[in-house]
Amino acid sequence: MVDGDWVYVSGTTGFDYATMTISEDVVEQAEQCLRNIEAALAEAKCTFADVVRVRYLLPDRADFEPCWPVLRRWRGPVGRHDAAVSPIPTCSRRL
Repeated sequence: MVDGDWVYVSGTTGFDYATMTISEDVVEQAEQCLRNIEAALAEAKCTFADVVRVRYLLPDRADFEPCWPVLRRWRGPVGRHDAAVSPIPTCSRRL
């Protein structure tokens, strides 16, 4: 969403829209998610260099460590963005 000089990208996943699939591998999902964000930013005539805040939402906190090299490569120099890791609450009951 573009609002004046601000661009908001939210709710992005590792779904590959070209193949209509999502990988079982969390690192591949992280890579694809960032490609999806890059495409959304490009539509708004922006790049990752314009990003000022990043929040990562992961269902399992243990997934952060294997994904970190991918996230770090895409986000640029350390300290350029705020980064928060929030586990996504899950429910074991089926509705």
